[in-house]
Amino acid sequence: MTTSFTNPITEDDIANYLANTPDFFERHAELLAAVQLTSPHSSRAVSLQERQAGLLREKIKVLEQRTMEMIRNGNENVLLADKLLRWARGLFLVADPLALPGQIAGEIAGQFSVPQVGIKVWGVAPQFAHADFAQGVSDDAKLFASSLTEPFCGVNTGFEAVSWLPDAQAAISLAILPLRAGAMRSAEPAFGLLVLASPDAARFNSAMGTDFLERIAELASAALSRLR
Repeated sequence: MTTSFTNPITEDDIANYLANTPDFFERHAELLAAVQLTSPHSSRAVSLQERQAGLLREKIKVLEQRTMEMIRNGNENVLLADKLLRWARGLFLVADPLALPGQIAGEIAGQFSVPQVGIKVWGVAPQFAHADFAQGVSDDAKLFASSLTEPFCGVNTGFEAVSWLPDAQAAISLAILPLRAGAMRSAEPAFGLLVLASPDAARFNSAMGTDFLERIAELASAALSRLR
């Protein structure tokens, strides 16, 4: 016959018993006041009620931190959306199509604090073919642009687009945005590339969200359609 000596009571047995016998502490209320636990913040003993109150305070603190983080992220998103609207408004006000690429690059650098911005557009109408932004793009770069269905974000590994920047040596991390008619993720061939660069290796990284960058690319593409 199996006895308690061969199957001693374990901590799990006790925990299961207490979890399945909620009226235990009603019958033995004096135990709640008698139980002493070690405080996680000091070596002194505290009552069960005090320990529970401490755990609740810690949970509340974590919830408060998460709430503040949500509020901070919400405020940052509002500020970004406001900047995006101001940038888009500026594009609508550009009268000369030749000025659009420079306006796009300059406003991105200013509104979003991007250290370097480069842009190239190809397949433009004949009257715009002489512009700097329409020249100096290889067939490989055009194929690369068309292969992108979302922004590339990561470390500079020697992309041709980096040579379009004022200081290629300072371009450590990049965001490369294809410009195409329609949505960013469509199958339309690209007619341009927008490259954002930073000396900070963490500014543009493969783990970052790209929704905001996609909106920038789609708005720029729509504005630049006047060149085609």
